[in-house]
Amino acid sequence: MTRPPLLQSLSFLVCLCLANSSVVFAEQPANTTEPLWPAGIPGVELTGDGDVPSLIITKAESDTPTAAVVILPGGGYGGHAMGHEGHEFAAWFHSMGMSSAICTYRLRGKGNDGKGYGHPAPMQDAQRAIQTLRARAKELNIDPNRIGVIGFSAGGHLCSTVSTHFAEANEASEDPVQRVSSRPDFSILCYAVLSLGKPHTHKGSQRNLLGVNPAPELLASLDTPTQVSAKTPPTFLFHTAQDTAVPVENSLLYYRACVEHKVPVEMHLFNDGSHGLGLAKKVDGANQWPALCQTWLTRLGMVKP
Repeated sequence: MTRPPLLQSLSFLVCLCLANSSVVFAEQPANTTEPLWPAGIPGVELTGDGDVPSLIITKAESDTPTAAVVILPGGGYGGHAMGHEGHEFAAWFHSMGMSSAICTYRLRGKGNDGKGYGHPAPMQDAQRAIQTLRARAKELNIDPNRIGVIGFSAGGHLCSTVSTHFAEANEASEDPVQRVSSRPDFSILCYAVLSLGKPHTHKGSQRNLLGVNPAPELLASLDTPTQVSAKTPPTFLFHTAQDTAVPVENSLLYYRACVEHKVPVEMHLFNDGSHGLGLAKKVDGANQWPALCQTWLTRLGMVKP
């Protein structure tokens, strides 16, 4: 059946618009990469692949200071999922008028002559990333009181760690970055590894972070649902029931801890979708979470309505 000329023209325009929108979405905004510890990393003298954590900074275009977020990709503390949990989110935040910095924190992968890095190296790097954005707020056109953090899977555990363990400001430090606090102003946890030492713990992430037989007190200190306090920043959680790699119990316990400590918290759970969804563009139901998160950020005053 031949379509009338008008319908043919409309179909062509719809296809053209869809194609153009996908191209725009796929485009990555300009960014700069710089070392996280330019004056030297505490306790590290090596400079090989994996030894030097970096910040990949994407600045929003604005006449006034914007909110910003540190992005912590997942990867089981053994790698970085830089695509769907890194650069795609830098572009997403940029589209909302927010600046971002992907932090390639040290982990149990490359580096340290092949031995890798466990705790506290990832935490130190993530704390430093937040402090860097805050200390350089004027230079980067960032509001120092609107700096948050987002993490995925094991990166979500790291996100929850820096949301419950803070590097306090040291005003006497010679390093200007250490003169400001690492406490984030908001926290976004996506299908995050949150519980350690529990039946629903992601064992690979725990092993990479803490080794085979961690001390009980160290394990307990990084079981982050038990570390939530009134100082924990406003939190957004996203998870799916079908996630068998990191069970939804991780998010449920963290949510309950936030409620108990009167931390503003919002959680969205979906049935469908396996682990590592990122923006979940192809999963019905779960693909609603980015819009819900954007609405939450707007209510917090991080994004303009």
